[in-house]
Amino acid sequence: MDVAGEPVLPVAVPSTALFTDHYELTMVQAALRGGTAHRRSVFEVFTRRLPEGRRYGVVAGTGRVLDAVENFRFEEPVLEYLRAQRVVDEPTLRWLADYRFRGDIRGYPEGEVYFPGSPVLRVEGGFAECVLLETVILSILNHDSAVAAAASRMAVAAGDRPLVEMGARRTHELSAVAAARAAYVGGFSSTSDLAAGFRYGIPTVGTSAHAFTLLHDTERDAFVAQVDSMGRGTTLLVDTYDVATAVRTAVEVAGPELGAVRIDSGDLLLLAHRVRQQLDELGADRTRVIVTSDLDEYAIASLAAAPVDAYGVGTRLVTGSGHPTCSMVYKLVARADGDRPDAPLRPVAKKSMGGKLSVGGAKWAARRPDADGIAEAEVVGTGPVPPELAGHRVGVDLVRGGRVIGREPLDVPRDRHRRARAALPLSATQLSAGDPVLATEYVTP
Repeated sequence: MDVAGEPVLPVAVPSTALFTDHYELTMVQAALRGGTAHRRSVFEVFTRRLPEGRRYGVVAGTGRVLDAVENFRFEEPVLEYLRAQRVVDEPTLRWLADYRFRGDIRGYPEGEVYFPGSPVLRVEGGFAECVLLETVILSILNHDSAVAAAASRMAVAAGDRPLVEMGARRTHELSAVAAARAAYVGGFSSTSDLAAGFRYGIPTVGTSAHAFTLLHDTERDAFVAQVDSMGRGTTLLVDTYDVATAVRTAVEVAGPELGAVRIDSGDLLLLAHRVRQQLDELGADRTRVIVTSDLDEYAIASLAAAPVDAYGVGTRLVTGSGHPTCSMVYKLVARADGDRPDAPLRPVAKKSMGGKLSVGGAKWAARRPDADGIAEAEVVGTGPVPPELAGHRVGVDLVRGGRVIGREPLDVPRDRHRRARAALPLSATQLSAGDPVLATEYVTP
Protein backbone atom coordinates (compact mmCIF):
# COMPACT_ATOMS: atom_id res chain seq x y z
CA MET A 1 0.00 0.00 0.00
CA ASP A 2 1.31 3.47 -0.92
CA VAL A 3 0.31 6.78 0.60
CA ALA A 4 1.15 9.79 -1.58
CA GLY A 5 3.72 7.66 -3.37
CA GLU A 6 5.61 6.69 -0.20
CA PRO A 7 5.96 2.99 0.75
CA VAL A 8 4.49 1.98 4.08
CA LEU A 9 6.89 -0.08 6.17
CA PRO A 10 5.40 -3.28 7.61
CA VAL A 11 5.41 -3.71 11.36
CA ALA A 12 7.09 -7.11 10.99
CA VAL A 13 10.36 -6.76 9.08
CA PRO A 14 10.91 -9.96 7.02
CA SER A 15 14.69 -9.57 6.76
CA THR A 16 17.21 -8.05 9.15
CA ALA A 17 20.02 -7.87 6.56
CA LEU A 18 20.01 -4.08 6.30
CA PHE A 19 20.06 -3.60 10.06
CA THR A 20 23.79 -3.10 9.64
CA ASP A 21 26.27 -0.35 8.89
CA HIS A 22 27.63 0.50 5.46
CA TYR A 23 31.19 -0.24 6.50
CA GLU A 24 30.34 -3.83 7.48
CA LEU A 25 29.70 -4.55 3.81
CA THR A 26 32.77 -2.73 2.57
CA MET A 27 34.89 -4.73 5.02
CA VAL A 28 33.36 -7.90 3.62
CA GLN A 29 34.21 -6.80 0.08
CA ALA A 30 37.83 -6.06 1.02
CA ALA A 31 38.16 -9.32 2.94
CA LEU A 32 36.76 -11.32 0.03
CA ARG A 33 39.21 -9.70 -2.35
CA GLY A 34 42.09 -10.12 0.08
CA GLY A 35 41.35 -13.78 0.80
CA THR A 36 40.67 -13.33 4.53
CA ALA A 37 36.87 -13.35 4.54
CA HIS A 38 36.64 -16.97 5.68
CA ARG A 39 39.40 -16.80 8.27
CA ARG A 40 38.05 -18.18 11.54
CA SER A 41 37.34 -15.32 13.96
CA VAL A 42 35.85 -14.74 17.39
CA PHE A 43 33.89 -11.59 18.25
CA GLU A 44 32.67 -10.79 21.76
CA VAL A 45 30.00 -8.47 23.12
CA PHE A 46 30.86 -6.77 26.41
CA THR A 47 30.72 -3.42 28.14
CA ARG A 48 33.69 -1.67 29.68
CA ARG A 49 31.57 -0.11 32.41
CA LEU A 50 28.04 -0.12 33.76
CA PRO A 51 25.92 3.04 33.59
CA GLU A 52 26.96 5.41 36.34
CA GLY A 53 25.77 4.27 39.75
CA ARG A 54 24.37 0.91 38.62
CA ARG A 55 25.29 -2.19 40.64
CA TYR A 56 24.61 -4.83 37.93
CA GLY A 57 23.39 -5.19 34.37
CA VAL A 58 20.68 -7.49 33.00
CA VAL A 59 21.02 -9.46 29.77
CA ALA A 60 17.87 -9.09 27.68
CA GLY A 61 17.10 -9.41 24.00
CA THR A 62 18.88 -12.73 23.45
CA GLY A 63 15.77 -14.34 22.01
CA ARG A 64 15.38 -11.43 19.61
CA VAL A 65 19.03 -11.74 18.61
CA LEU A 66 18.45 -15.37 17.66
CA ASP A 67 15.47 -14.36 15.51
CA ALA A 68 17.54 -11.61 13.88
CA VAL A 69 20.39 -13.97 13.02
CA GLU A 70 18.00 -16.47 11.48
CA ASN A 71 16.35 -13.76 9.38
CA PHE A 72 19.60 -12.17 8.22
CA ARG A 73 19.05 -12.77 4.49
CA PHE A 74 19.94 -10.64 1.49
CA GLU A 75 16.83 -10.97 -0.64
CA GLU A 76 16.64 -9.71 -4.22
CA PRO A 77 15.16 -6.24 -3.48
CA VAL A 78 17.92 -5.69 -0.91
CA LEU A 79 20.61 -6.79 -3.33
CA GLU A 80 19.17 -4.49 -6.00
CA TYR A 81 19.30 -1.58 -3.57
CA LEU A 82 22.95 -2.31 -2.74
CA ARG A 83 23.74 -2.61 -6.43
CA ALA A 84 21.99 0.65 -7.33
CA GLN A 85 23.76 2.51 -4.52
CA ARG A 86 27.10 0.93 -5.47
CA VAL A 87 27.71 -0.06 -1.87
CA VAL A 88 29.70 -3.18 -2.90
CA ASP A 89 30.85 -4.85 -6.09
CA GLU A 90 29.26 -7.75 -7.98
CA PRO A 91 31.39 -10.55 -6.45
CA THR A 92 30.37 -9.33 -3.00
CA LEU A 93 26.71 -9.18 -4.03
CA ARG A 94 26.91 -12.80 -5.20
CA TRP A 95 28.41 -13.78 -1.83
CA LEU A 96 25.71 -11.88 0.04
CA ALA A 97 22.96 -13.57 -1.98
CA ASP A 98 23.99 -16.91 -0.44
CA TYR A 99 24.62 -15.54 3.05
CA ARG A 100 23.59 -17.69 5.97
CA PHE A 101 25.25 -17.54 9.35
CA ARG A 102 26.82 -20.97 9.79
CA GLY A 103 28.94 -20.31 12.85
CA ASP A 104 28.49 -20.68 16.61
CA ILE A 105 27.12 -18.29 19.21
CA ARG A 106 27.56 -18.72 22.93
CA GLY A 107 26.60 -16.26 25.62
CA TYR A 108 25.04 -15.38 28.93
CA PRO A 109 21.51 -16.79 28.97
CA GLU A 110 18.76 -14.19 28.83
CA GLY A 111 17.81 -12.84 32.25
CA GLU A 112 21.31 -13.39 33.66
CA VAL A 113 23.16 -10.47 35.24
CA TYR A 114 26.47 -9.16 33.93
CA PHE A 115 29.32 -6.83 34.93
CA PRO A 116 32.08 -4.82 33.23
CA GLY A 117 34.10 -7.15 31.02
CA SER A 118 31.57 -9.99 31.10
CA PRO A 119 31.59 -11.78 27.70
CA VAL A 120 27.84 -11.38 27.25
CA LEU A 121 27.92 -12.92 23.77
CA ARG A 122 30.59 -14.73 21.73
CA VAL A 123 30.16 -15.07 17.97
CA GLU A 124 32.52 -17.47 16.16
CA GLY A 125 32.80 -18.26 12.46
CA GLY A 126 34.32 -16.79 9.32
CA PHE A 127 35.29 -13.13 9.60
CA ALA A 128 32.82 -11.96 6.97
CA GLU A 129 29.80 -13.85 8.29
CA CYS A 130 30.45 -12.62 11.83
CA VAL A 131 31.30 -8.98 11.15
CA LEU A 132 27.98 -8.44 9.36
CA LEU A 133 26.05 -9.15 12.58
CA GLU A 134 27.66 -6.44 14.70
CA THR A 135 25.07 -3.69 14.37
CA VAL A 136 21.91 -5.75 14.66
CA ILE A 137 23.24 -7.64 17.70
CA LEU A 138 24.32 -4.46 19.47
CA SER A 139 21.14 -2.54 18.68
CA ILE A 140 19.05 -5.31 20.24
CA LEU A 141 21.19 -6.02 23.29
CA ASN A 142 21.92 -2.37 24.10
CA HIS A 143 18.24 -1.41 24.00
CA ASP A 144 16.69 -4.45 25.63
CA SER A 145 19.31 -4.80 28.37
CA ALA A 146 18.93 -1.12 29.28
CA VAL A 147 15.17 -1.50 29.69
CA ALA A 148 15.53 -4.78 31.58
CA ALA A 149 18.03 -3.21 34.01
CA ALA A 150 15.61 -0.37 34.72
CA ALA A 151 12.77 -2.88 35.11
CA SER A 152 14.82 -4.95 37.55
CA ARG A 153 15.53 -1.93 39.75
CA MET A 154 11.85 -1.02 39.70
CA ALA A 155 10.90 -4.59 40.59
CA VAL A 156 13.26 -4.47 43.56
CA ALA A 157 11.68 -1.20 44.68
CA ALA A 158 8.16 -2.57 44.22
CA GLY A 159 8.74 -5.73 46.24
CA ASP A 160 5.76 -8.06 45.89
CA ARG A 161 3.55 -5.43 44.27
CA PRO A 162 2.97 -6.00 40.53
CA LEU A 163 4.25 -3.65 37.86
CA VAL A 164 2.49 -2.82 34.59
CA GLU A 165 4.54 -1.70 31.57
CA MET A 166 2.71 1.15 29.82
CA GLY A 167 5.32 3.06 27.82
CA ALA A 168 4.22 2.33 24.24
CA ARG A 169 3.26 5.96 23.62
CA ARG A 170 6.66 7.18 24.72
CA THR A 171 8.88 5.43 22.18
CA HIS A 172 9.05 4.09 18.61
CA GLU A 173 6.29 1.59 17.89
CA LEU A 174 8.69 -1.32 17.36
CA SER A 175 10.84 -0.31 20.31
CA ALA A 176 7.69 -0.36 22.43
CA VAL A 177 7.18 -4.05 21.72
CA ALA A 178 10.81 -4.85 22.49
CA ALA A 179 10.66 -2.74 25.66
CA ALA A 180 7.59 -4.59 26.91
CA ARG A 181 9.40 -7.88 26.35
CA ALA A 182 12.53 -6.68 28.16
CA ALA A 183 10.46 -5.27 31.04
CA TYR A 184 8.79 -8.65 31.47
CA VAL A 185 12.21 -10.32 31.70
CA GLY A 186 13.25 -7.71 34.29
CA GLY A 187 10.27 -8.37 36.56
CA PHE A 188 7.18 -6.59 35.24
CA SER A 189 4.03 -8.72 35.28
CA SER A 190 2.03 -7.28 32.37
CA THR A 191 1.93 -4.68 29.59
CA SER A 192 -0.60 -2.35 28.03
CA ASP A 193 0.85 -3.03 24.55
CA LEU A 194 -1.27 -5.50 22.60
CA ALA A 195 1.45 -6.11 20.00
CA ALA A 196 3.74 -7.35 22.78
CA GLY A 197 0.97 -9.56 24.09
CA PHE A 198 0.30 -10.98 20.64
CA ARG A 199 3.94 -11.53 19.72
CA TYR A 200 5.35 -12.75 23.04
CA GLY A 201 2.40 -13.93 25.13
CA ILE A 202 2.88 -11.27 27.81
CA PRO A 203 -0.32 -10.66 29.82
CA THR A 204 -2.02 -7.41 28.77
CA VAL A 205 -4.15 -5.11 30.92
CA GLY A 206 -6.06 -1.85 30.55
CA THR A 207 -9.46 -0.31 31.15
CA SER A 208 -9.99 3.39 30.39
CA ALA A 209 -8.34 6.80 30.13
CA HIS A 210 -9.47 10.30 31.05
CA ALA A 211 -10.94 10.66 27.56
CA PHE A 212 -13.62 8.11 28.42
CA THR A 213 -14.69 10.10 31.47
CA LEU A 214 -14.66 13.37 29.54
CA LEU A 215 -16.83 11.79 26.82
CA HIS A 216 -19.77 11.56 29.26
CA ASP A 217 -21.91 14.31 30.75
CA THR A 218 -20.96 13.25 34.27
CA GLU A 219 -18.31 11.14 35.89
CA ARG A 220 -21.06 8.88 37.24
CA ASP A 221 -22.29 8.22 33.70
CA ALA A 222 -18.78 7.18 32.68
CA PHE A 223 -18.41 4.85 35.65
CA VAL A 224 -21.82 3.28 35.04
CA ALA A 225 -20.97 2.65 31.39
CA GLN A 226 -17.62 1.06 32.26
CA VAL A 227 -19.01 -1.14 35.02
CA ASP A 228 -21.91 -2.26 32.81
CA SER A 229 -19.40 -3.22 30.12
CA MET A 230 -16.55 -4.70 32.15
CA GLY A 231 -18.11 -5.74 35.45
CA ARG A 232 -17.60 -4.66 39.03
CA GLY A 233 -14.04 -5.97 39.07
CA THR A 234 -12.87 -3.25 36.69
CA THR A 235 -10.45 -0.43 37.49
CA LEU A 236 -11.95 3.07 37.57
CA LEU A 237 -9.81 6.15 36.96
CA VAL A 238 -10.57 8.60 39.76
CA ASP A 239 -8.47 11.73 39.16
CA THR A 240 -10.22 13.38 36.21
CA TYR A 241 -11.94 15.91 38.48
CA ASP A 242 -12.03 15.61 42.28
CA VAL A 243 -10.51 12.41 43.64
CA ALA A 244 -12.59 12.12 46.83
CA THR A 245 -15.85 12.67 44.92
CA ALA A 246 -14.80 10.16 42.27
CA VAL A 247 -13.95 7.47 44.83
CA ARG A 248 -17.31 7.88 46.52
CA THR A 249 -19.11 7.73 43.17
CA ALA A 250 -17.09 4.70 42.10
CA VAL A 251 -18.12 2.71 45.17
CA GLU A 252 -21.75 3.83 44.81
CA VAL A 253 -21.76 2.57 41.21
CA ALA A 254 -19.76 -0.66 41.57
CA GLY A 255 -20.30 -1.45 45.23
CA PRO A 256 -17.66 -2.93 47.53
CA GLU A 257 -16.82 -5.42 44.77
CA LEU A 258 -15.05 -2.67 42.81
CA GLY A 259 -11.77 -4.15 41.58
CA ALA A 260 -9.49 -1.13 41.74
CA VAL A 261 -9.14 2.62 41.43
CA ARG A 262 -6.29 4.27 39.54
CA ILE A 263 -4.61 7.55 40.48
CA ASP A 264 -2.66 9.17 37.65
CA SER A 265 -1.70 12.62 38.97
CA GLY A 266 -1.09 14.70 42.07
CA ASP A 267 0.77 13.87 45.26
CA LEU A 268 0.62 10.09 44.95
CA LEU A 269 1.83 9.40 48.49
CA LEU A 270 -0.80 11.63 50.06
CA LEU A 271 -3.58 10.57 47.71
CA ALA A 272 -2.87 6.86 48.16
CA HIS A 273 -3.34 7.16 51.93
CA ARG A 274 -6.50 9.27 51.57
CA VAL A 275 -8.04 7.01 48.95
CA ARG A 276 -7.24 3.86 50.93
CA GLN A 277 -8.84 5.32 54.04
CA GLN A 278 -11.89 6.45 52.09
CA LEU A 279 -12.33 3.07 50.40
CA ASP A 280 -12.14 1.29 53.75
CA GLU A 281 -14.69 3.65 55.28
CA LEU A 282 -17.03 2.98 52.35
CA GLY A 283 -16.75 -0.78 52.87
CA ALA A 284 -14.57 -1.36 49.78
CA ASP A 285 -11.67 -2.73 51.79
CA ARG A 286 -10.71 -5.18 49.04
CA THR A 287 -10.59 -2.57 46.27
CA ARG A 288 -7.02 -2.12 45.15
CA VAL A 289 -5.21 1.20 44.68
CA ILE A 290 -3.12 1.51 41.51
CA VAL A 291 -0.85 4.47 40.86
CA THR A 292 0.72 5.69 37.62
CA SER A 293 2.15 9.11 36.55
CA ASP A 294 5.84 9.38 35.59
CA LEU A 295 7.09 6.75 38.02
CA ASP A 296 10.65 5.47 38.25
CA GLU A 297 12.45 3.24 40.74
CA TYR A 298 12.97 6.13 43.17
CA ALA A 299 9.32 7.19 43.09
CA ILE A 300 8.27 3.57 43.56
CA ALA A 301 10.62 3.21 46.52
CA SER A 302 9.18 6.38 48.05
CA LEU A 303 5.76 4.73 47.95
CA ALA A 304 6.90 1.55 49.70
CA ALA A 305 5.07 2.44 52.92
CA ALA A 306 1.99 3.72 51.10
CA PRO A 307 -1.16 1.60 50.67
CA VAL A 308 -0.48 0.99 46.98
CA ASP A 309 -1.27 -2.37 45.38
CA ALA A 310 0.29 -1.96 41.91
CA TYR A 311 2.26 0.48 39.78
CA GLY A 312 2.07 1.46 36.12
CA VAL A 313 5.31 2.73 34.57
CA GLY A 314 5.89 4.25 31.14
CA THR A 315 8.42 6.87 30.07
CA ARG A 316 11.20 6.16 32.55
CA LEU A 317 11.03 2.43 31.91
CA VAL A 318 11.22 2.46 28.11
CA THR A 319 14.10 4.96 28.22
CA GLY A 320 16.15 2.87 30.65
CA SER A 321 15.45 5.19 33.58
CA GLY A 322 18.01 7.70 32.42
CA HIS A 323 20.34 5.18 30.76
CA PRO A 324 18.85 4.22 27.38
CA THR A 325 21.89 2.17 26.33
CA CYS A 326 24.33 -0.18 28.02
CA SER A 327 27.29 0.90 25.85
CA MET A 328 27.97 -2.68 24.82
CA VAL A 329 30.55 -3.17 22.07
CA TYR A 330 31.28 -5.97 19.58
CA LYS A 331 35.01 -6.58 19.23
CA LEU A 332 37.23 -9.04 17.41
CA VAL A 333 39.19 -10.80 20.18
CA ALA A 334 40.74 -13.74 18.33
CA ARG A 335 41.36 -14.87 14.78
CA ALA A 336 42.94 -17.93 13.20
CA ASP A 337 46.69 -17.85 12.75
CA GLY A 338 46.32 -18.67 9.07
CA ASP A 339 43.63 -19.79 6.65
CA ARG A 340 43.54 -23.50 7.45
CA PRO A 341 40.31 -24.66 9.17
CA ASP A 342 42.37 -26.14 12.02
CA ALA A 343 44.68 -23.15 12.43
CA PRO A 344 45.05 -22.11 16.09
CA LEU A 345 43.40 -18.90 17.28
CA ARG A 346 45.59 -15.88 17.94
CA PRO A 347 44.37 -13.36 20.57
CA VAL A 348 43.97 -9.84 19.17
CA ALA A 349 43.03 -6.59 20.90
CA LYS A 350 42.82 -2.91 20.16
CA LYS A 351 45.38 -0.68 21.85
CA SER A 352 44.30 2.91 22.30
CA MET A 353 44.16 5.86 24.61
CA GLY A 354 41.02 7.03 26.37
CA GLY A 355 39.83 3.92 28.14
CA LYS A 356 38.93 1.91 25.04
CA LEU A 357 41.34 -0.93 25.70
CA SER A 358 40.06 -4.48 25.32
CA VAL A 359 41.37 -7.87 26.41
CA GLY A 360 42.27 -10.28 23.64
CA GLY A 361 41.41 -13.97 23.46
CA ALA A 362 38.22 -16.02 23.39
CA LYS A 363 36.90 -15.96 26.92
CA TRP A 364 34.88 -18.00 29.36
CA ALA A 365 33.12 -16.62 32.42
CA ALA A 366 32.28 -18.04 35.82
CA ARG A 367 30.64 -16.56 38.90
CA ARG A 368 32.54 -17.64 41.99
CA PRO A 369 30.30 -18.15 45.05
CA ASP A 370 31.26 -17.77 48.68
CA ALA A 371 30.64 -20.39 51.36
CA ASP A 372 26.96 -19.37 51.56
CA GLY A 373 26.39 -19.62 47.81
CA ILE A 374 26.34 -15.84 47.28
CA ALA A 375 28.36 -14.57 44.33
CA GLU A 376 31.62 -12.88 45.31
CA ALA A 377 33.37 -12.32 41.96
CA GLU A 378 32.85 -12.37 38.19
CA VAL A 379 35.78 -14.38 36.86
CA VAL A 380 36.67 -13.98 33.17
CA GLY A 381 39.46 -15.96 31.60
CA THR A 382 41.12 -17.40 28.53
CA GLY A 383 42.48 -20.90 28.22
CA PRO A 384 41.45 -23.81 30.45
CA VAL A 385 38.78 -23.26 33.11
CA PRO A 386 40.11 -23.91 36.63
CA PRO A 387 38.50 -27.07 38.05
CA GLU A 388 37.02 -25.20 41.02
CA LEU A 389 35.10 -22.92 38.65
CA ALA A 390 33.94 -25.55 36.14
CA GLY A 391 30.56 -25.91 37.83
CA HIS A 392 29.97 -22.15 37.98
CA ARG A 393 30.31 -21.15 34.32
CA VAL A 394 27.77 -18.64 33.08
CA GLY A 395 27.64 -19.04 29.29
CA VAL A 396 25.45 -21.42 27.30
CA ASP A 397 25.36 -22.48 23.66
CA LEU A 398 22.82 -20.51 21.63
CA VAL A 399 23.68 -21.30 18.00
CA ARG A 400 25.69 -24.29 16.83
CA GLY A 401 26.74 -24.68 13.21
CA GLY A 402 24.26 -22.00 12.20
CA ARG A 403 21.33 -23.75 13.89
CA VAL A 404 19.55 -22.00 16.76
CA ILE A 405 19.50 -24.24 19.84
CA GLY A 406 18.97 -21.69 22.60
CA ARG A 407 15.34 -20.63 22.23
CA GLU A 408 13.20 -20.76 25.32
CA PRO A 409 9.79 -19.52 26.52
CA LEU A 410 9.87 -15.97 27.87
CA ASP A 411 8.96 -17.07 31.39
CA VAL A 412 12.29 -18.94 31.58
CA PRO A 413 14.56 -15.85 31.41
CA ARG A 414 12.12 -13.99 33.65
CA ASP A 415 12.51 -16.66 36.34
CA ARG A 416 16.24 -16.89 35.69
CA HIS A 417 16.68 -13.20 36.36
CA ARG A 418 14.87 -13.44 39.66
CA ARG A 419 17.23 -16.24 40.74
CA ALA A 420 20.35 -14.50 39.44
CA ARG A 421 19.52 -11.29 41.27
CA ALA A 422 18.78 -13.18 44.48
CA ALA A 423 22.24 -14.82 44.29
CA LEU A 424 24.00 -11.44 44.36
CA PRO A 425 25.14 -9.70 47.54
CA LEU A 426 22.33 -7.81 49.23
CA SER A 427 23.89 -4.47 48.33
CA ALA A 428 22.93 -5.14 44.70
CA THR A 429 19.39 -4.09 45.56
CA GLN A 430 20.41 -0.64 46.81
CA LEU A 431 19.12 2.15 44.58
CA SER A 432 21.78 4.60 45.70
CA ALA A 433 24.69 5.14 43.34
CA GLY A 434 27.58 2.75 43.80
CA ASP A 435 30.14 0.53 42.13
CA PRO A 436 29.29 -2.82 40.50
CA VAL A 437 28.40 -5.25 43.24
CA LEU A 438 30.90 -7.80 41.88
CA ALA A 439 34.45 -7.06 40.78
CA THR A 440 35.63 -8.66 37.55
CA GLU A 441 38.76 -10.81 37.90
CA TYR A 442 40.76 -11.81 34.81
CA VAL A 443 42.51 -15.17 34.61
CA THR A 444 45.04 -15.89 31.86
CA PRO A 445 47.07 -19.07 31.22
